Amino acid sequence: MEAAQNLPPHLQQEFLKTLEQMQTKESMTMYTNLVQKCYAPCVTSFRSKTLDKYETACLENCAARYIKMTQRVGLRFQEHQAMQQRKAAEAAALGGTPS
Repeated sequence: MEAAQNLPPHLQQEFLKTLEQMQTKESMTMYTNLVQKCYAPCVTSFRSKTLDKYETACLENCAARYIKMTQRVGLRFQEHQAMQQRKAAEAAALGGTPS
């Protein structure tokens, strides 16, 4: 976000709008994937308008696991990116190329 502060005001607004659109798209993708992963295995009958206790518990557990997994993947990705940046900085300081 520091780089965005160096942009002219009209480009900052455009950048923030684009970032917001990307975040919305990512949220919708995550929601769609969550529904695809959890709905079919958990909801097995359509006998009533409401979910039964098993279906509710299954969906809650599945959603919790899915969210926990996506958070963990995101954290690991951030760690990997930080490691790559550190390696690049060290290589630049030594005058070499990053490996």
